[in-house]
Amino acid sequence: MTPKILKQKGGSTGGGQVLKELKDSGGKDISAAMTRRDFASAMNPRWCPGCGDYAILNATQTVMAEMGIPRERFVIVSGIGCSSRFPYYMNTYGMHTIHGRGPAVASGLKVARPDLDVWIATGDGDGLSIGGNHLIHILRRNINVNILLFNNRIYGLTKGQYSPTSEFGKKTKSSPMGSPDRPFNPLALALGANATFVARTVDRYMGHMKEVLKAAAEHPGTSFVEILQNCVIFNDGAFEYITENAVREDHDLILEEGKPLIFGKERDKGIRLLKDGLEVVPLGNGTGEEDLMVHDSTREDPSVAMMLAHMEDLPGHTIDRWPVPLGIFRRVKHQTYDAVVHEQLSEAKKNKKVDVQSLLESGDMWEVKA
Repeated sequence: MTPKILKQKGGSTGGGQVLKELKDSGGKDISAAMTRRDFASAMNPRWCPGCGDYAILNATQTVMAEMGIPRERFVIVSGIGCSSRFPYYMNTYGMHTIHGRGPAVASGLKVARPDLDVWIATGDGDGLSIGGNHLIHILRRNINVNILLFNNRIYGLTKGQYSPTSEFGKKTKSSPMGSPDRPFNPLALALGANATFVARTVDRYMGHMKEVLKAAAEHPGTSFVEILQNCVIFNDGAFEYITENAVREDHDLILEEGKPLIFGKERDKGIRLLKDGLEVVPLGNGTGEEDLMVHDSTREDPSVAMMLAHMEDLPGHTIDRWPVPLGIFRRVKHQTYDAVVHEQLSEAKKNKKVDVQSLLESGDMWEVKA
């Protein structure tokens, strides 16, 4: 059954217009009937058994099915790496480009075809090493695309070398005595580039991941989502300190809009905002929820979001360790690059009528004789 688009209405999403009506050739509404399977290609994913990429693929397909947009309006763009196999496994249009250049290709595509819903699948190596320059510029331009950065803190496809997010001192095949590099903080990098939507989720937290991806898709501008992803072969257990059942409640800080920052198995710890930074405090003995910082991702000033992004990097304190924030760090609305470009094009076409032949024959000319 081939979808037939009868009408478009509604605001823009991470890649274009949400279709409120999606009907088949007989006029029957089929938007509610779309499922994850509609977005799964005939190719079997070729990732290692147990890889976190499977969960990310499942979540992305599910969210796209719920958006009510036909498959032919989606485009998945990728670079090089395990994450960059993504386009092959999606029943949408896709481009498997060259190393680190996914943002450049996606930028051109979105500007040329603003009606498309463009997503970028990249990894900590592809996006933050050779592709770092392309990544920061698509973020600062606020082009209306969605970026999924799979972070497993290792080069998985090339068999286990340390990556731009590997911990200092990490022993790998390319750093047998320990990595001498200080790692990138992907969220801080995005915030430093003035990204308008910045979030973090985990491959094992399917419900949370779907919520974050849905919010990213609805954002009008560049959305950047870091997904902590386990590489079972070359960096297994990299995020056990926040995902294992025995510790997750004490080490995960779920960011909920308009709510105080509370964590802990007994929900007995919180985050307080001081003049010179953040502080972890125990609740009770005169300290209540009203003393804690209330999460507000819509702050125009990114400084608080930056403090949250750097929380895991802060030195230890008397209450065990800093938690790892998960959720939406920043969500603000700015003009998008692609919208401004098309406004300028429309204005130029309206105000100027150019005779191409006269333009070609203007200025200095040379006559070439055989």
